[in-house]
Amino acid sequence: MLTSVRYLDLLLVALALPVFLVAGLPLAGWAVGGGAWVAQRALQEYLDRRASASTDPRTVVGLLAGSMIARGWFVAIAVFLVGLNDNEAGLAAAVLVIALFTVYFTTRMILRPFETNASSLRTGGGRS
Repeated sequence: MLTSVRYLDLLLVALALPVFLVAGLPLAGWAVGGGAWVAQRALQEYLDRRASASTDPRTVVGLLAGSMIARGWFVAIAVFLVGLNDNEAGLAAAVLVIALFTVYFTTRMILRPFETNASSLRTGGGRS
């Protein structure tokens, strides 16, 4: 259950397509905003796994902090570039990304205590 909620933002990308179609919003905005979001989330999953597998604290911090900054820039540049070509598509992409980030951030904050407790129970690091 927690795993499916963790990917609620990706479900929102799919659910946004019919909204874009019905509302007559530019599909380029959905494609660029949603595509950039999915790409950065895939990169996040990959780098999170690499950081979890590392025993070097500097590597962990470098991967997590570097990816957070790079992923934000990647999405911002994608939205900016589509906006240069078509203002309406850029606005639609920006609004979509803001909605996706809001859902992602909210679910991460809600699920964080549960993920921490589950990982400490798996490793035997629970409270005594």
